[in-house]
Amino acid sequence: MNRVPVANSLLAALPRREYQRLLTSLEAVTLTFGEVLYEPGRLIRHVYFPTDSLVSLLTLVKGHMALEIGLVGREGMLGIPVALGINISPVRALVQGTGTALRMTSARFLSEYAKHGSMHDELNRYIHERIVQITQTAACNRFHPVEGRLARWLLMTRDRMGTDHFRLTQELLGNMLGVLRVAVTKAASALQRRKLIRYSRGNISILDGNGLEAAACRCYQIVKDVADGARA
Repeated sequence: MNRVPVANSLLAALPRREYQRLLTSLEAVTLTFGEVLYEPGRLIRHVYFPTDSLVSLLTLVKGHMALEIGLVGREGMLGIPVALGINISPVRALVQGTGTALRMTSARFLSEYAKHGSMHDELNRYIHERIVQITQTAACNRFHPVEGRLARWLLMTRDRMGTDHFRLTQELLGNMLGVLRVAVTKAASALQRRKLIRYSRGNISILDGNGLEAAACRCYQIVKDVADGARA
């Protein structure tokens, strides 16, 4: 089965003929840091296949901060509910890393999705990955120390953006991890003292990937193993 080189792993897993057919319906777009793609209770008008961008999925609770329940990058797709026959978003989708993506209208995606058996198979695998990620994130946020959670989040960001350098403010990291800004400052400082990262004015560089993996909670490896196994 011939594959086609493409930056999004979900699309890259499709046979060449199926991808070429989809390509006529895909539009290249730039996703900008801070851009909101979906809001809870609103129509999902497009599905997105990130290539070098990063998007957080946030659940909103009245009177509290938004809490991240998942990350989507070049490994997957935004708009999973559409494939399940639901056109309303349950989450906010917020761009965390500026970059590019391929997008398609939800109506066209449904039409094409019905024609491609391989897309069904790949999407089912990805949905399983997402369920594991969301489940593990919930447990992680409840039971693990902030330092290990921050290390996990930075590694997941690296894997999905394909770079060791990115911009993340303390306020944003606090929202992602469900903690106060002071807790993020303390955790980031601890990782920096160990020379695992460099953090200055929102700019983060991973200096020692192996060391950061050792500092991360076990949740990072659990999610990664499931994703790697699905693509093997």
